[in-house]
Amino acid sequence: MVRAAARWILALALGAIGVVHFVSTRGFRVVVPDWATRVTRLDKDAIVIASGAAEVALAAGLLALPRERRRIGIATAAFFVAVLPGNVHQWRTHRSTPGLDTEARRFGRLFLQPVLVLWALWCTAAEPARRVPLRRRSRRRAR
Repeated sequence: MVRAAARWILALALGAIGVVHFVSTRGFRVVVPDWATRVTRLDKDAIVIASGAAEVALAAGLLALPRERRRIGIATAAFFVAVLPGNVHQWRTHRSTPGLDTEARRFGRLFLQPVLVLWALWCTAAEPARRVPLRRRSRRRAR
């Protein structure tokens, strides 16, 4: 039950921020390192849109594909690892975005990434089997 709630919260957060990538592309461009455009051969807007699309797809998968939940959890964790260089770039270049407008917040954001990775893996792991207590057997006393 707790894992399911955590999975829903993660999916809703991913979906919401993914949609924001489409609406506020300009605000996310500062997070994209210059080397990413050379490696991907995409411009910064395209990278922002692609990452938003990935977030929306992962969110949908977390909710709509229960049989693939573990794989989608691993993909979500991998996505969080993949965007970490953008967070480091933002911190190193002192660029602000909504909610990340101070050095302390940008630096703190770096430590959120491992938490997100672990959250994605934990909330998509198989539920541990419940242990059912054995019924107590009455002991017959030898008379």
